[in-house]
Amino acid sequence: MKIKYIPLLILTLTASVGLCQQIEKFVAKTPDYNTIVEKYRTGRNIKMLYTEATPLTTEQLAEFKGLKYFEPDVHFRIDAKLIKDKKLEVVLMKTSTDREPAYVRYGIVKFAMGTEEYKLAVFQNKKMLDQSQDTNMLFIPFRDLTNGSETYGGGRYIDCEIPPSGDMIFVDFNYAYNPYCAYNHKFSCVIPPEENRLPVRIEAGEKVFENEEAVSH
Repeated sequence: MKIKYIPLLILTLTASVGLCQQIEKFVAKTPDYNTIVEKYRTGRNIKMLYTEATPLTTEQLAEFKGLKYFEPDVHFRIDAKLIKDKKLEVVLMKTSTDREPAYVRYGIVKFAMGTEEYKLAVFQNKKMLDQSQDTNMLFIPFRDLTNGSETYGGGRYIDCEIPPSGDMIFVDFNYAYNPYCAYNHKFSCVIPPEENRLPVRIEAGEKVFENEEAVSH
């Protein structure tokens, strides 16, 4: 009776080995998290150097050696809960100048870091929404306890995408970037609202620009 089960056992083992080999090949071809983040950062350096929209002056470009970042840390890629406001309101955001661009307050993201829970308000650019209601981008301007030392004093930004379903969203601080004011004071940049001031150190994302010309807010 036992002999009858041998072909089935061999078939099962063969299938398992084949599946393991497929998984190994998939893992080998899938870039690790750090590689993905570094590729994004390289792309930002290229844009700074070679696009017409660069915020850098001619003098800054001549000395530019790349933006500075904290080392990628997967612990700052955080699962958050997206809670949409029941009534979406248009707010005028304060900036580094007297400009007040209109944004739609979409809601908040709630997340935990360590044993503490935090929340950040998320927004959508009204001008972009007027052009296309299909946009799924969310804008999160924030401040934290590294501002004014390791990071730009005026705060930093994160962009996220509204999930196609459900209410879970990734808030990845490794992709936090500086506003253009961090490089050139001639630009007008959104100042993070008071409700988006985090009482912790976010040691992730872009650091302060070495040749910073802007005045911190």
